[in-house]
Amino acid sequence: MTMGALALLVLAVTAAAAAPVAELAVDDRLPPLRGEFLSGRRAVLPQAASERVALLMLGFTYDSRFAAEAWVKRFRQDFGTQPKMTFFEMPMIGGMARMAKWFIDSGMRRATPKADRENVITVYGGTDQWKQRVGFGDTRAAYLILLGPHSKVVWRYAGSLDEEPYMALSSEVLRLLAEN
Repeated sequence: MTMGALALLVLAVTAAAAAPVAELAVDDRLPPLRGEFLSGRRAVLPQAASERVALLMLGFTYDSRFAAEAWVKRFRQDFGTQPKMTFFEMPMIGGMARMAKWFIDSGMRRATPKADRENVITVYGGTDQWKQRVGFGDTRAAYLILLGPHSKVVWRYAGSLDEEPYMALSSEVLRLLAEN
């Protein structure tokens, strides 16, 4: 391959990766989201939810983990024993941090009980497109997506745990569980 052809290929791949994507809306199907459970298994959403109602909590910065962990704690209290319900805390790691994957993952494994490792999916790469899909703007926010059992978005929110949005989420979850 000539240098000119290689340069065109690199440019085309870069342009495709940077292409704008639409923000997710209610009733949209979740596009494939690939990562790895902290247990080490590969994860692909929406398949990993396996026709259950699923709450995805995406965080794009270290500071966003505090918001995500607060949502996880409250959500687990109310819905953690529901067999038709699941949740995934999803650190979205891009840029140069991908080079530290082993270090980042091993640190998260040490801090996460074994029983919870199938509820944490680390995603390396593709973060710019997912930032567009969730309307990223607040580095401290958790970006929540509630999926119905057929992988469609039924509710979205960005922010820290607050009673009003939590009650809206809880209402949607109860509605979906009653339907199924």
